[in-house]
Order: sequence, then structure tokens, then C-alpha cells
Amino acid sequence: MGKGFIIIFSIIIVVYSAINYYIFRRGFEAIPQNWNVSVYYTILFVFIAASYLIGRFLERVWVSDFTDCLVWIGSFWLGAMVYFFFIILIFDFLRMVNQFLPFFPSFIYSDYVKTKMITLLISFSIVALTILGGYINAMIPRIVNLNFGIDKHVAGLNQLNVVVATDIHLGTMVTRARFDKIIEKINALNPDIILLGGDVVDEDVGPVIRQNLGDALKNLKSKYGTYAITGNHEFIGGADKACKYLSEHGVTILRDTTLTIDDKFTIVGREDRSKGGFSGVKRKTLDDLMSNIDRTKPIILLDHQPFELDKAAASGADVQFSGHTHHGQMFPFNLITNMIYEVSWGYLKKGNTHFYVSSGLGTWGPPIKIGNNSEILNVKLCFLK
Repeated sequence: MGKGFIIIFSIIIVVYSAINYYIFRRGFEAIPQNWNVSVYYTILFVFIAASYLIGRFLERVWVSDFTDCLVWIGSFWLGAMVYFFFIILIFDFLRMVNQFLPFFPSFIYSDYVKTKMITLLISFSIVALTILGGYINAMIPRIVNLNFGIDKHVAGLNQLNVVVATDIHLGTMVTRARFDKIIEKINALNPDIILLGGDVVDEDVGPVIRQNLGDALKNLKSKYGTYAITGNHEFIGGADKACKYLSEHGVTILRDTTLTIDDKFTIVGREDRSKGGFSGVKRKTLDDLMSNIDRTKPIILLDHQPFELDKAAASGADVQFSGHTHHGQMFPFNLITNMIYEVSWGYLKKGNTHFYVSSGLGTWGPPIKIGNNSEILNVKLCFLK
């Protein structure tokens, strides 16, 4: 594990702890002192706030119902924490403004204890409804239908029916029952080929093995098979282990690999750009990877993180599929991903290259999506007759 990752992880822990302390303090201040529940409140808050980190750490050595429970509790808290933080921040900002320009009505101060309790209940209700709505939204994947015209002739093939799923994040938060339904949706599209665009496995492969999700992967049906690339989460949990497991269950892994299918079209699968930070070995450059490709055939490029799109367009790729961004997963983080990526979610064409960045089929952390959808891409690649 690289030094850069350790530094980033340390910063995340510090920020996470600070945000939780901020929420804890404001919640503590809202509870009437005569309730005598400060000890219980503290214990419960620390347990919930620490459950995700503890659960993720424990499941690397001991996958069980207990670790599942910790991860589920912690995952929902990650989402709730975000919205509690924003709500409290807004209230504190209004209180600060009121210190200089008083505008709060008098009834707020007439029974301040009651006002704080009402504020707490309203905040809790808003967060609970937001999390519930986001969870329901995340559990219902939508089919995105796309048609890309490619100005190349393919003998005996006028159209290729491609199904793309990115960021499934198989693990604790994806149950076998849920994954079976996803498999059914993919198979119902009658794909010629299935492409998995990285972050197939959430982190450690242990929870995937425990739920036997690989057995479900074997049920994917297509003419040319199922192909996948690595994402950053494969490297977080151990890319070699994850790729070995996927390969054993019917998925062909492309790790800086090019593969021509049935002498008709070529798939280029890049290692995730985070590889260097975890292994100390950088992935191949796109020029090296594509140096010997027959460019008269259609070229499908899979690259988990949608950076340097100009290079992909210049390389001669006809189509690139990416994921990773989740389009922020929860509003307002999409405002950040919109600034980081040329396209955070959706379609873009540069030169003759079609790009689509998926918001992902699964979720990382909070099992909720707000401001975007879980999606499966059904792409018709149409070739010259």
C-alpha cells in the first residue's frame, strides 16, 4: 500500500472524526439536561459512528453476521451523517447571522428548550426521509438505452448489442437476492457481450465468497461472454484475489489487455489508474496498450476512471465506457464531480469517439443515491453495412 494512500486515508479519518464530533456536540446540546441520557447518547453515538470502520476492518479477518450488521449500520450512518452535517451547518450559519442582524421571531426564545427539541425532531425527520428515498432509488436500477454509430465495416455483423454495468460493488451491501435480480435484468436484454467497468468487487473479496455471489455471476448469458476491468476498489481490497475469484466464475479480466473477439471487434481493458499507488507499478500507457491494434476493426475501450478523454479520442478508440464517479452518489457531491471530470455522468462525443460515464449500478458506502440513478447500459453499436 503506497504512502500516498496512507496519507489520504489519514486525512479522511481526521475529517470523519471532526464531522462526527460536530454532529455529536450539536445533538448533545439539543437534549434537555434533565433527561439524564448523556451517557447512553454518547455510547450509542460512538457505536454508530465507529461501526463502519470497525466492520470493514473485522470483515477482512472474520466475515460474519456481526460484521455484516456493523457495515450495514455504518453505511446508513455515512449517508445520515452527511445530511445531519449540512442541516446543522445551515442552522449554525443562521444563528451567526442572527447575532448581527436579528431576524429570528420571538417565540424561538420564549421556550428555547422546546425550540431545540423541535429542531432536533425536524432535522431527524428530514434526514430519515432523505435516506429512505435514496435507498429505494438505489435499489431500482434503470435501463439506459443508447445507440452509437461506428463508421467501420464488420463482416457478418451490422450491430452489436452491448450491456455495460459499472461499479456493482459486490460485497456485504449487495445481497444474493438483490444480485440475482440484477442478473435477471441483464440477461433479459439478450446481450451479445457483457462489459463490467470496474469496481465489480467492493473491497475485500471475503463477503463476496460468503454470499456465493460468484455463483450468480455464472448465470450471466451472452454470445461472446462477460469481460471486466479493475477499478480502484479491487486494488483497495486486493486486485489479484478479486480478479482470481471473478475469473473462476466465468468473467474474463482485462488487465492492460487487448482482446479481439471473433475477429470482428477489439476490447481494450485498462488497469485502474490507482494501480501505481497500491502496487508501485504504473499501468501501461494507452499508446503502448494500443500500439499493435488493428484499427480497421471497432475498438471498445474500458477505463474505470474517466480522465484524459482527449488521449482516448486521439488513440482511435471508437467507444469508451467508464464509471467511478457515481455522479457524486448523493447531492450535492455531484457539484464536486462535475468540477473534477469532463463528464461526471452521461454521454460525450469527442472527435469520432463516443464516451459514456455511468453513474454505476451499485453504491459505495451509503446504499443510497440522491440526484442520480442506478443504471444498466444497453448500447447498440451500429456498424457500416
